[in-house]
Amino acid sequence: MRDNDAMSDAADNLDELIDRLERAAAQLRSGELSADAAATLVEDCAALAGEASAELEHRARLGAEEPAPAQETLL
Repeated sequence: MRDNDAMSDAADNLDELIDRLERAAAQLRSGELSADAAATLVEDCAALAGEASAELEHRARLGAEEPAPAQETLL
């Protein structure tokens, strides 16, 4: 059960990161930011993308720990 909770938390965190990246992209596309603000936002996006990458790796590790449905372990 704990693995399912961890997967759910990871999915929620990834969804939040995606939402933040989408909002940042919309701000950048709007053209309403100063050059300095846009540069800062791009740096923030790079950090968010790094967090999303780490979250995806975390999800992959959690998924690798669980056998796929309907698969049995061969001895």
